[in-house]
Amino acid sequence: MFDLIIIGGGPAGYVAAERAGHNGLNVILFEKKSMGGVCLNEGCIPTKTMLYSAKTYENALHGDKYGVFGDNIRFDYGKIVARKNKIVRKLVAGVESKMKQHHVTVVKGEAIIQGRSAKGVEVTCNGESYLGMNLLICTGSEAFVPPISGLTEAGDIILTNREILELKEQPKSLVIIGGGVIGMEFASLYNSLETKVTVIEMLPEILGNNDFEISAMLRDIYSKKGIEFHLNAKVVKIEGNKVLFEKEGKTETIEGEKILVSVGRRPITKGFGLENLNVELFKGGIKTDDKMRTNVPNVFAAGDVTGFSLLAHTASREGEVVVNNLTGRTDIMRYNAIPGVVYTNPEVAAVGETEESAKEKGIAYKVAKLPMAYAGRFVAENEGGTGLCKVLIGEKYGEIIGVHLL
Repeated sequence: MFDLIIIGGGPAGYVAAERAGHNGLNVILFEKKSMGGVCLNEGCIPTKTMLYSAKTYENALHGDKYGVFGDNIRFDYGKIVARKNKIVRKLVAGVESKMKQHHVTVVKGEAIIQGRSAKGVEVTCNGESYLGMNLLICTGSEAFVPPISGLTEAGDIILTNREILELKEQPKSLVIIGGGVIGMEFASLYNSLETKVTVIEMLPEILGNNDFEISAMLRDIYSKKGIEFHLNAKVVKIEGNKVLFEKEGKTETIEGEKILVSVGRRPITKGFGLENLNVELFKGGIKTDDKMRTNVPNVFAAGDVTGFSLLAHTASREGEVVVNNLTGRTDIMRYNAIPGVVYTNPEVAAVGETEESAKEKGIAYKVAKLPMAYAGRFVAENEGGTGLCKVLIGEKYGEIIGVHLL
């Protein structure tokens, strides 16, 4: 009998396992792929590693602004990918080491929930049965692939965040469907490496829930860098390497050697026996309260599977909340001050309300803005660059309700 069974070894699962093991709980964690989840293996870490290589190359190209000169500046895409793979392997090994250090039993395989009884929650994996007093579901999310005509027939021309990171060769041209955070980070990466990039976004502005003013500034910067943007544009069909989209009542066509589908992610709630628990769902994810409890006693959920805030650091914090409550420390999850970063060049950082969300919620606010040129370090490190610091202040009490940086 285990004190805690965890399904999923991503940021929610492995952080919860580490904290629980540290607090003396008997923990077992199931992971069917590699420890670290999407973030470490096919998300945050590999993209940031490649983005850093791209940023280093771009900085080298423009070193003359800083009195640094070089000849024959070039990059090797294969070596960029190889370094990415090396970094991922190193960090996966680090997570595995943490599990051993905190006496967490890790089982590699596909766990299936069999149900819950007076004895506890039963899970099977690799033909073995396991029983636990508590269950934490951290199955994460997957790329959402919309039902666009011709998409499945296009074969390996179509990529999600997973496949694009596995490319051995750099595409000469890339069409990105979706201008959200993931789409813009890949746009930044390949634009820096001199791939022709086109972004097609259905909304009026890129970066969806981010501050519109900041998003528009970033888009303007990347337009000048050569990225072609199509906003208020709906993709209606894929014909081989051609993307057909409707914009202002007209149908237009864009070609790309590769097409990246980046229109969001959805929680993984199928394929592991969740239906055997009668857990309540909400907007496609598992519904939880502020202690990450589901409607089923002793069953918890954390991370992307809740469908609420699909960020690695949110997932880790949710895992902490679960373990804190299991080990006698009352704790709750709050979502009003979760920071987020878009690792473009320049970067975008934000926390709290945007002007758009404040208006929607009826919050009276004032705005204070300063160009980043007021910051000495920004001027020192960004010759000719532009940026903005924008703070939203509650009108009644003067409290900070949002901060947005470019």
